[in-house]
Amino acid sequence: MEIERKYLIHRLPEDYASYPVQQIEQGYLCTRPVVRIRRQGEEYYLTYKSDGLMVREEYNLPLTQEAYLHLREKADGRLITKKRYRIPLQNNLTIELDVFEGALAPLMLAEVEFDSEEAANAFCPPDWFGEDVTFSGAYHNSSLSRQGLPKK
Repeated sequence: MEIERKYLIHRLPEDYASYPVQQIEQGYLCTRPVVRIRRQGEEYYLTYKSDGLMVREEYNLPLTQEAYLHLREKADGRLITKKRYRIPLQNNLTIELDVFEGALAPLMLAEVEFDSEEAANAFCPPDWFGEDVTFSGAYHNSSLSRQGLPKK
């Protein structure tokens, strides 16, 4: 089960570049339910995500590079590329700060995963977080891959 909150970012924290970063490329074979392929560094995954906004089922299966490259050719919509910075927070939480590249630049989103819905609902974001878009499907990566940046 994945329980996460998602926020738009309009200004980066000054020290964001000092945290661990990985390059991510991902594509979608299906968006309802979500079936995603991802290259994260030198690791490759096939992911299934159920419908939902803050709470969704999620299953990750490892892929070989060869399988990833084969499936990448079958992805619908645009491939998403982004840099992900992992920034620690109190209470053993981690901010996953995504800085999108290519057609989705200059979009920046921060996600925080939780152990429970109660913890997610009680979360007070850092002051550099922008609008809470947890309940907007337009900011799911699967939507971004097909529809691009949401219209404001």
